[in-house]
Amino acid sequence: MGRSRINIAIDGHSSAGKSTLAKSLAKELNYVYIDTGAMYRAAALHAMRERSVVDTVVNEVGLRAGLDRMFLAFRYNPQTEQSEIHLNGINVEKEIRSMEVASKVSLVARVPEVRTKLVAIQQRMAEAGGVVMDGRDIGTVVLPQAELKVFMTADPETRAYRRLNEMKENGKDVSYDQVLENVLERDRIDSERAVAPLRQAEDAVVVDNSDLTVEEQFNFLVSLARTRMEDDA
Repeated sequence: MGRSRINIAIDGHSSAGKSTLAKSLAKELNYVYIDTGAMYRAAALHAMRERSVVDTVVNEVGLRAGLDRMFLAFRYNPQTEQSEIHLNGINVEKEIRSMEVASKVSLVARVPEVRTKLVAIQQRMAEAGGVVMDGRDIGTVVLPQAELKVFMTADPETRAYRRLNEMKENGKDVSYDQVLENVLERDRIDSERAVAPLRQAEDAVVVDNSDLTVEEQFNFLVSLARTRMEDDA
């Protein structure tokens, strides 16, 4: 007899639409959504503030020492109806979405101690079940026992175009070439890093959404989740 509330792990490439789908799925199932990408972005922002990452240079000694001064939490914002990331008690949801932070995330995330700290936090959050978590290594490292694992992908050009539109909606003035370059660079770093590289779990359901609408993806995953919940009951 399994838990009545399963854990759902959604992995995939940068800007593949994981967060949008994970949020919608969690809301539909009345589950908790945990944005691990926001946690790594907040860790990058923390490192930037402490000057342990400058341009493309990472001071790993300083970064590791600073982890004891980094406190992350998600708090529900009734105005946006979303759980938003707080760094040391302050809402940084908007700050972590900048291109400057985006360019530092992979540099900070490949430091083993950063991942160790964040993975431990994420596993604690999922202990009771009823969690939808998205990231790069959820099904393989963070929640290897998750009852449903999904791996989302799309071609880089499609992902860059979506990311560009999202950033323009948030008032960011960037070019398509800049965004595509960032997407390709993050793919390279995420797949080549020594610690927890981006890879598809053997038992994951692959969703290539290059030609799928958000609604099509959502309906497919809701159906899949409900089937797994019945199987686990």
